[in-house]
Amino acid sequence: MQFGLKSLGLFLALTLMFQVGFSQSDTTIQEDEYFTVRGLVREELSYQPIIDATIQVNGGSYVTTSYDGNFRVKVKIGDQLIISHKNFITVFHTIKSDDRLIIEVQQQQKNPSQKDKRKRKVEEFIQLIDSADNYLKRDAERSIQFIADALDKSTSQSQNAEAYETLGDLYVFWKQYDLAITNYKIALQNKTSNSLKLKLAQAYMLDENYSESIQVYNRFDANRLSNYQKTEYYEGLGDVLLKQNNTNGAITNYQKGLLVATNNNIAPKITDFNSKIAQGYNMQGDTQQAETFFKSSLSSAENESKQRSLEEKVTVAEFNNVIQNYDDEISLRKEVIEDLKEIEKDSIVSNASPLSPQKQNYKIGNALILQKNFDEAIPFLDKSIAEADKREDLETKNDALRKKVDAYENLGEYDKAKLAFEDFVASVDELYIKKLQEIAQNARLTRSISESQNRITSLENDRELNRKNYELTIARNKNQQIVIYSLIGGFLLIFIAAFFTYKYIKEQKLANNLLALKSLRSQMNPHFIFNALNSVNSFIASNDERTANKYLSDFSFLMRAVLENSEEDFIPLKKEIELLELYTKLEHFRFKDKFDYSIEIDEKIDIEAFEIPPMLLQPYIENAVWHGLRYKEDKGILKVNIEPLSSEEISITIIDDGVGRKRSKALKTDNQKKHKSKGLSNIKERIQILNTMYQDRVAVVIEDYRQTEDVGTKVIVTLKKD
Repeated sequence: MQFGLKSLGLFLALTLMFQVGFSQSDTTIQEDEYFTVRGLVREELSYQPIIDATIQVNGGSYVTTSYDGNFRVKVKIGDQLIISHKNFITVFHTIKSDDRLIIEVQQQQKNPSQKDKRKRKVEEFIQLIDSADNYLKRDAERSIQFIADALDKSTSQSQNAEAYETLGDLYVFWKQYDLAITNYKIALQNKTSNSLKLKLAQAYMLDENYSESIQVYNRFDANRLSNYQKTEYYEGLGDVLLKQNNTNGAITNYQKGLLVATNNNIAPKITDFNSKIAQGYNMQGDTQQAETFFKSSLSSAENESKQRSLEEKVTVAEFNNVIQNYDDEISLRKEVIEDLKEIEKDSIVSNASPLSPQKQNYKIGNALILQKNFDEAIPFLDKSIAEADKREDLETKNDALRKKVDAYENLGEYDKAKLAFEDFVASVDELYIKKLQEIAQNARLTRSISESQNRITSLENDRELNRKNYELTIARNKNQQIVIYSLIGGFLLIFIAAFFTYKYIKEQKLANNLLALKSLRSQMNPHFIFNALNSVNSFIASNDERTANKYLSDFSFLMRAVLENSEEDFIPLKKEIELLELYTKLEHFRFKDKFDYSIEIDEKIDIEAFEIPPMLLQPYIENAVWHGLRYKEDKGILKVNIEPLSSEEISITIIDDGVGRKRSKALKTDNQKKHKSKGLSNIKERIQILNTMYQDRVAVVIEDYRQTEDVGTKVIVTLKKD
């Protein structure tokens, strides 16, 4: 008995002295558990990264790929990613694990080049980081080795940041928080990222450096964070304040986070915030408020998953233990044990998990002892011991045996208490040996991690030294290169002078073209106004004042629109068609007995997508009416057809069955022959200048319409999209 007590004392002392942070947890990702998945979108053969590809999660939230094709997105098992981009067919991918994704899209032939080699190097880097992620929670040494190798392959600051961030994540998992802080800082020096800053603040808190953690949080602008990042921000800041016993500040931040999570339906965070608000009120002694929020956390957890529901039940059970509500505690823990049977059909709950059946049976036994129900407690303690034996959980077995001794002593059954104590002492000895092994293993792991970190630090120092040596070599060679640079500079000055001379000539030519266009447009408007006012004059001369007034009203509307567009080189085709319809309506109003007209637009054409020089078509309509249809003996037809030639080009055809250009010229009076038409010559000059400036966007062909007496005229205007 004396040896047993000494062993127990030695074990407890060693536990306090050598408690270390290396403890693995269950790394299996559960259904409905959110995690961050990394990915790369690239071409299948060339490995060309796809920039600005959209990655949607179930058609909802989305991110876009960066310049190197990489992305990160919050998902859960079973989510479907929709990867889309204008240059490839949409790809669908279902999330099955937290492994890095490589989404390969269209196949392309490639010729090996320096770029391809660099892309291969990028691919090697990605594979190494993937391997580091894979071993991060299983084998720290191997994971660090992969990260070090990845840094050797790194070709950019972005890749450096990714490697150091992964290293920081590893140290957080293995509870080496000071090293995590160092590596997150290095990552931030290479790339600014809100997610990295949040990780740094969290690492400071875990390292118990609360003031630094709060300083990092205070530097955030919450409005610039994504909705999920806002929940992480408020939760992290609340956690730090709670550690400082600032429960009011913690609860305030948890409530802000709860509002964001509720408004954006972030279910896991809704549960977390309700639970943490309850814990805050419990620390203040406000058990009524705590119970209210714990009820909400239990309700929302049930809507998430069975796993999350059990975790929250354990949290609430612990709360009930603190407030001595043992009946509710026991009831919740029994529910947990029952529901665990369903969960463990698919996965095993680790000994480190608070959900384990041996821990729950032990806690039930402990609660019954606190109620002084010693007889009822012993069967649950026996179940805990049996389950702990089966699962090799010496710590829980040890605790259960100790409580069993207390129960028998309180019942006055000292013989059974003695037997239970002997079992307890044997368990302590076994646990003591196991702890010694763990301490030795953890010490070796600590040394290995320290050596690996030193290697990475040395690698970074070597890079800095190489950079300085390179700069020194450049400085030494600078004098030798002055002559070469001077010659190059001379040639460069000549080239610059030639370039600016060319640019000046080009600008002068452009200015001249703009001036010519303005001049031609200024000629166009008086020409059009003069012809239109002649029409008004003819109505007044015939004493048809009402018709003249109506004509003048429509004409004024047309003139206003024409003057608004007179300063533009191009206007939307839709506007030109509207002006054309109004102008043709006015001409038809005057010459009703001379012609009918139609304007037809193919439904496939998006007339808002094309632009046209203003008043380009009106002169051709005017010529068709005044020089073709007006001289026709019977009633004629004027047609305007707009049809697609391709997705980028359309044709506008103006057809009349009038007397034709040759006969129209013969029918002119001597006075009309003296007058030189300004409209068509003006249009021709405008088209020439605009095509020079805008690369042949407009083409016009004028030809006879048919081979009859009234040959008519056909004008085909070809218009290209900008």
